[in-house]
Amino acid sequence: MFRRKIEKQLLEWKKNRDKMPLVIKGCRQCGKTSSVLDFAYKNYKNVVYLDFFQNPEYKTIFDGSLEIDNLVINISTLVPSARLVPGDTCLVFDEIQDCPRARTSLKFFKTDGRFDVICTGSLLGVCGYKSQDADADRFAPVPVGYETIVDMYPMDFEEWLWANGIQEAVIKKLEECLVSFTPVPDVMHKRINQLLLQYVVVGGMPRAVTVFKETHNIQEVLNVQKSIIEEYKSDMLKYAPQPDKSRIRECFESIPKQLSRENKKFAYAKVRENGRGRDYQGSLRWIEDAGIIHRCYNLEIPELPLDGNAIAEQFKVYMADTGLFVSMLEQGTTADILGGNLFGYKGAIFENLIADIFGKMGRKLYYFRKDSGLEVDFVMRYNGECTLVEVKATSGNVKSTKTILAHPDKYHVHKAIKLGDYNIGMSGPFITLPLYMAFLLK
Repeated sequence: MFRRKIEKQLLEWKKNRDKMPLVIKGCRQCGKTSSVLDFAYKNYKNVVYLDFFQNPEYKTIFDGSLEIDNLVINISTLVPSARLVPGDTCLVFDEIQDCPRARTSLKFFKTDGRFDVICTGSLLGVCGYKSQDADADRFAPVPVGYETIVDMYPMDFEEWLWANGIQEAVIKKLEECLVSFTPVPDVMHKRINQLLLQYVVVGGMPRAVTVFKETHNIQEVLNVQKSIIEEYKSDMLKYAPQPDKSRIRECFESIPKQLSRENKKFAYAKVRENGRGRDYQGSLRWIEDAGIIHRCYNLEIPELPLDGNAIAEQFKVYMADTGLFVSMLEQGTTADILGGNLFGYKGAIFENLIADIFGKMGRKLYYFRKDSGLEVDFVMRYNGECTLVEVKATSGNVKSTKTILAHPDKYHVHKAIKLGDYNIGMSGPFITLPLYMAFLLK
C-alpha cells in the first residue's frame, strides 16, 4: 500500500463533528478504492463495502424508501455479514455513479447522522450526459449541500518519490535549496533526476507503479498502461451518449498527434479532416470531465487574474498522467526517454510532464501564444506574481520569454522560471530549476 496524500484529508474529514458524506472523484485506476478501504479499516471497527460495479445487485438496496432504517434493513438482508453500529461504522459506496439513488441517499445519511459514509466515483463528472441506453434512474437528484466532494488524482511526483524510498529530509533539503537559490548536492540531484525520468514513463497509476517496483520491467508497465487505456475506451462506449461515442474516442486518440505539432493548440480539424468544434466540443468535455485530460488555456495577456484573461476557445490538451501519455506514443518511446534520445516528441513529453505535475497539484493550466510568434509554455501565479514557465528537455531558446520580460510596461511580467536539465541558478529575472522541482512550485 502506497502512502497517498488523500490520507491526510480523510483523517481531517473524520475529525469534523459536523461532517457530511464524502465523495471522492477521480479517473479510473487512480487508487481511490484502495486508499478509502485502507483508511476505513484502520479507523472504524465496522466497515460496510458496497461495490456497485462488481455487484450491481446492491443497487436494489436503494429501491423504494431512502429512510435510513429501511436502508439498514436492506443492507443487512443483502449483506448478512454487515454490522452497522451507530457511531462506529463507515459505509463505503464504490463506483457510486453506477447507483445514482445511493448518491441521493447521502442527504438522508447526513440528516440521520448515525453512520459515516465515503463514496468513490470514476465518472461522476460525466453522469450528467444523458445516454439513450441509460437507465431512467441514472439521473436521480444529486444531494447538493449534503456531500463534500474531493478530487483525487493518480500518484503525483512527490508520492512517487515516497514510493521509491525518498525520505522527508531529502524533500525538505530540496525546498531549502529552492528558497535559498543554492544548487542541489550532486548525489541528490542525480538520483532525483533519475527518478524523474522513470516517473515520465511509469506515471502515477498505482497498478503501473506496483508492477515497476516489483519487476522493473518497462514492458510489463507498458502492458498495464495499455490495459488502463483500453478500460477508458470501454467507459466511453458504456457511459457516453450514443451519438458521441465515436467522436469521444476520436478526440481521445488524437491527443498524441495534437501535442506533436509545433503549435500545440487543440485543433478539431486534426481529430478528423474538416472536423468542427460544434461537432466535437461536447466529446472533448466528456473526456475532461472523466478526469483523463487537463485543458490548458491561452491568455489574452499574461497578467493576473489568469482566469479572467483566458481565451475559452484556444487551449492545449494534455493527458492527466504522464505514463499513460507515453504509453500512447509509438513503440520504443519509453526506451528513448530513459536513454535520453528524445527526438521530435521531446517537447510534447516534457510539457505533458509539467502539466501532470501542476494538474495534480490542483493548478489550473494556462499558456501564452500570439500569432506574431510569441509563445510561453505555461503561465502561473507564483509568490503572488504572474510568472512565465518555460519547459526545456535539455536546453533551449527562450526568446519569447525574454521579449516579454523586456517590455514590463506592456506585459506586466517581471519573473520567469526555466525548467530543464539544470541545477538551480538565477540570472536577473530568470530562475533556472531542474525539471523535478516543478512539484515544489506551490
